[in-house]
Amino acid sequence: MRRPSTNTSHAVMTPILPNSMALEAYRSLRFNIECSVFGRDAKTISITSSSRGEGKTTTAVHLAVAYAQIGKKVLLLDADLRNPSIHFVFDMENRRGLTNYLEGQATRHEIVRETIVDHLSFISGGPLTQNPSGLLASQRMDTLLAELSEEYDVIIVDTPSLLTISDAKIMATKCDGVLLIIEHGQLKRNVAKKVKEELALANAKLIGVVLNEVTNHPANAYL
Repeated sequence: MRRPSTNTSHAVMTPILPNSMALEAYRSLRFNIECSVFGRDAKTISITSSSRGEGKTTTAVHLAVAYAQIGKKVLLLDADLRNPSIHFVFDMENRRGLTNYLEGQATRHEIVRETIVDHLSFISGGPLTQNPSGLLASQRMDTLLAELSEEYDVIIVDTPSLLTISDAKIMATKCDGVLLIIEHGQLKRNVAKKVKEELALANAKLIGVVLNEVTNHPANAYL
């Protein structure tokens, strides 16, 4: 398995510091999500982007921390089975995770792990598999999400980028809402529209867009 570079891992970890400005931004994102889904059930939220490197994993981790800090019982699920990386954030191994459960090699309780953050647990992606799309689309994945939804207040699901493979769309259909991450200046408007169309075709509920590396720039400029 290819391990993300040390710089990438460090870039994810640094803003977790409780008083960081970055984390304050994610608290604001949490509030905005709660407002956008007011009156609807949005317990499971998938995070995706059009391509790699736009900050979706960073957003998934920090959004989960932001929810945990207000006392919500949070589960962070690494569903990027082709390039799992959340275990690096918490400096843990990835010998047992989601793929083990989906292939019937482990129980749910055996793959859930606690983190250094109060109220925050996570499930790593697990060892690489030959059939990630098939596993994510399986009934066993539905069962896992249903059981986790009974136990946790919020489930944040990190998924692969959306336009290259079907994994993210599969998870989008299984979650209550989708948060789309866009790196400002790196994504053309027509590509962003394509992403939105793909989510609509999958009947996924787009609950918000996060523009990274930008201030005071409205998402409507893209969508």
